[in-house]
Amino acid sequence: MSGETATESLIKTPYYDFHVEAGAKMVPFAGFLMPVQYKGITAEHIAVRENVGMFDLSHMGEFEVNGPQALEFLEYTTVNNVSKMNIGQCLYNCMCLPDGGIVDDLLVYKLPTRFMLVVNASNIEKDFDWLSVQTEGFDVKLTDKSAETSLLAVQGPNALKVLSEITDYDLESMKYYSWALAEIAGIDILFSRTGYTGEDGFELYIAPEHADILWNAITEAGKKYDMKLIGLGARDSLRLEMKMALYGNDIDSTTTPIEAGLSWIVDFEKEFIGKDVLLKQKEEKPTRRLVCLELEGRVFPRQGYDIFDGAEQIGKLTSGTFSPTLQKPIALGYVPRRLSKSGSTVEIEIRGKRFTATVVKPPFYKKASHR
Repeated sequence: MSGETATESLIKTPYYDFHVEAGAKMVPFAGFLMPVQYKGITAEHIAVRENVGMFDLSHMGEFEVNGPQALEFLEYTTVNNVSKMNIGQCLYNCMCLPDGGIVDDLLVYKLPTRFMLVVNASNIEKDFDWLSVQTEGFDVKLTDKSAETSLLAVQGPNALKVLSEITDYDLESMKYYSWALAEIAGIDILFSRTGYTGEDGFELYIAPEHADILWNAITEAGKKYDMKLIGLGARDSLRLEMKMALYGNDIDSTTTPIEAGLSWIVDFEKEFIGKDVLLKQKEEKPTRRLVCLELEGRVFPRQGYDIFDGAEQIGKLTSGTFSPTLQKPIALGYVPRRLSKSGSTVEIEIRGKRFTATVVKPPFYKKASHR
């Protein structure tokens, strides 16, 4: 297959032309052609930490779950307690295999008559197929709405100010991890006070036919606050500073929520797929844990680099970068439990050289503006 043909097979979001016009560097990502950066990853990262930025997240997947047993179905297929949700709330959650491995992490929205699930772009088909199998025995309907939904995120300390320019809705009153339906730029939109950056912000779910209107309205409103366009590169470094897991890097079917430090979203008071394995692991304590590592020197740690304890290779980095905010190398990786406490030290091999890394308490960045 030629490079041209391969590129043509990738999905373009409704905002593709806007990205190109803005000078974005477009790259293949999870079957989509997405902007990795516009003016530079570091500048975009700092813009979100200190001001405000807008992301195109239309590659994410959206499913609807409805029917008389929608709640029971989600209680069984996810680890967090969906039954405790009120209409208007969002919930961070994950789905597990019978052996405790993670199918995907996701957001659950409780709507008046149904639930909306927001899943990772790389897992849309896999998640839908897996959930479809689980529907057996439940009076429930599962619908993939991904192609009918575009998604924009406005993130940063000034996100509220930007959106307030184009809606009369009382954004200030919204709680973190809540959603609302309101008129924004003249269009009724479902949006939430959520994000993947650690900063205050909103994610807006938009029908593709209204995509241009919202992009133009937010862009125009953002000029007043010097809002920047943000690509996938800065999105990755922003989430890493907050120790927000990335599926395919930090979590996957070979890792469990207990190992990954996600025990806080696992509710053992209910029945769900993989419960017995996870409960045993929690009680006996996992043999390894995902930890935050700060490295010495001005090096650039990357996924896949080996972690050593003396002469013993004990793991690999799952994510890594040179933190634009903290101005130091940071990384995530699984290490044996004995080395998972804050203050423990290991070594990372980078291009044949070893660099000392210290385990620190998450998140790396502790001054984020989210509420």
